[in-house]
Amino acid sequence: MPESKRNIYLQKKTLEAARQIVFDRFGHRQTATEWVPAATATRRVLAAPVHAALSSPNFHAAAMDGVAVKAADTFGASESSPLQLCLGRNAFAVNTGHIMPQGCDAVIMIEQINIPAADRIEIEAPVYPWQNVRKMGEDMVATELLFARNHKITPYCIGALITAGISRVCVWKKPGVLIIPTGSELVDHETADPKKIPPGRILESNSHMLGQLVESCGGVYTRHDIVADEISAIRSALESADLTTFDLVCVLGGSSAGSEDYTRAVIAEMGEIYIHGVAMMPGKPVICGKINEAPIFGIPGYPVSAIIAFEQLIQPVLLRMLNQPEPEPTLVKALPTRKLPSKLGVEEFIRIKLGRVGENLVATPLARGAGTITSITEADGIIRIPGDMEGLAADTPVAVNPLRPLSRIYQNIVCVGSHDNSLDVIADMIREKSREASLSSSHVGSMGGLMAVKKGLCHMAGSHLLDTSDGSYNISYINRYLPEKPVSLIHLVNRDQGLIVRPGNPKQIKDIKDLVRPDVQFINRQGGSGTRILLDYHLDRLNLKSAEIAGYANEEYTHMAVAVAVLSGAADVGLGIHAAARALELEFIPVMTESYDLLIPEEFMDMPNIRLLLDIIGSEQFKSRVADLGGYHLENAGNLVWKSHSDNAL
Repeated sequence: MPESKRNIYLQKKTLEAARQIVFDRFGHRQTATEWVPAATATRRVLAAPVHAALSSPNFHAAAMDGVAVKAADTFGASESSPLQLCLGRNAFAVNTGHIMPQGCDAVIMIEQINIPAADRIEIEAPVYPWQNVRKMGEDMVATELLFARNHKITPYCIGALITAGISRVCVWKKPGVLIIPTGSELVDHETADPKKIPPGRILESNSHMLGQLVESCGGVYTRHDIVADEISAIRSALESADLTTFDLVCVLGGSSAGSEDYTRAVIAEMGEIYIHGVAMMPGKPVICGKINEAPIFGIPGYPVSAIIAFEQLIQPVLLRMLNQPEPEPTLVKALPTRKLPSKLGVEEFIRIKLGRVGENLVATPLARGAGTITSITEADGIIRIPGDMEGLAADTPVAVNPLRPLSRIYQNIVCVGSHDNSLDVIADMIREKSREASLSSSHVGSMGGLMAVKKGLCHMAGSHLLDTSDGSYNISYINRYLPEKPVSLIHLVNRDQGLIVRPGNPKQIKDIKDLVRPDVQFINRQGGSGTRILLDYHLDRLNLKSAEIAGYANEEYTHMAVAVAVLSGAADVGLGIHAAARALELEFIPVMTESYDLLIPEEFMDMPNIRLLLDIIGSEQFKSRVADLGGYHLENAGNLVWKSHSDNAL
């Protein structure tokens, strides 16, 4: 088979149809059984029922410190007619857990006893039979069912097993999964120096990530060495592996329709293919087939695609092998902060940030790219858009599957607006000083932040909107767009904005005028961002046309993304903050110093987490850490700049 032949997707299945195919083909498979020590069986699944070998307790035991008696001997005792008992004859001192003396069936607590003499006690109330006594078999009785088959053992169960005299249990073997990472561009993180990885090569991480997902399902994985993007190499890896020893095989990468995606061809040659392509995003290129009776999956190379494919198709198979149910998602309602378009015919999984603002749970979408692993690590929840919908409207409640406890999500400070690196410092310091609070920031530009405040979708907004008529920042925009909204404007930082270029400044760029040169490729910030407004202001002042700038329409949403575009060579220059250039060891050409402020609605100013944030901003620790980033001026950090509906506006 020619190694450059392009694959063609088979007819894509809906996610529901794909899952049904997987269940029909592999849902009946179970692993073998094995015996393991009961003391170390946590998270294992029982393959056989467990019956108690011992009763617990296996004798009548005192449940309190006091005196053991025969209950009938205490009848008639009262405050007006106390009753005396003789120690050693019809009353016996016992401690909690002691075996009850012969003939005794109750315990009088020590607090209810008077001692008139060394050999006698006096009581003023009777006890009834078996009062303050743990009867033999009260917890469990020998031979009774302790746990049914397919019960998942928890740490609590270990105590019951050992108490019941069980030393070993029969469990389902952990499903064994072989993971084969493929890709000629991949390098092993354990042997590579991250600073010396050449362009075009990337660290292989998916196999380790999916391996941990396998273990979280109760399985165990074996990682194959990285395999090159060659049909012969992939075939050799599968042929050399004893597939009969594995319950499932995952080949990572090489599953799409690209000219160097060979997994489908190898599976088709060595076995059968049941699925090639599922109508979901991310995760569309997934493959499902069989080789030598072993289920085999071709997993997309992008990390988020790999995660979604695993969770939707592989995790259910592993759980069924262990006779365990799929976790039932908890759904809550949340308001999207903006419209969520989606492609008709494709089920989409949107990663989101969540926070409670007032009475509403609000959802801000994260980057959708299948290769953006941080869209999963930073996500608080998932919105699933069905394939028969073209998206979801903003401000209309939608179902969300939270990925974190709601109690944690409710402690999020929701910040929407312009990006600044100092927000990362604030986020870290909040986590340092609080076990509950956290900062959840979404970067949609300064105008996007103002609109989020207007709609009640955030606790605060980062903004650096320049009023070109007088050189002030933010206040005129607040008056224009939030005339009825009581807000406070808190100064965060003054920061240096300028042109970011590669080391050595190979294009010899000196100022804004050079952006219109035909040999200069620019990378812009998105419309509505303060940086975009700043750029347009300087273009207008210099009588330059945006249409003359190559790359003006190419947009990024953060200063760091602009810096990365320059570092990678995708652009020669971008407008951004000094801290972003310094972080990536790029050169910086100052243009101006601007004010970056936090806009906070008055209704949230007394929230404990907002007060914590403001205390952090005013601290010397914060100022020192931000100053170390470069290009920041923090003399007035934390000061109230302006307050709407106040005669004391500064």
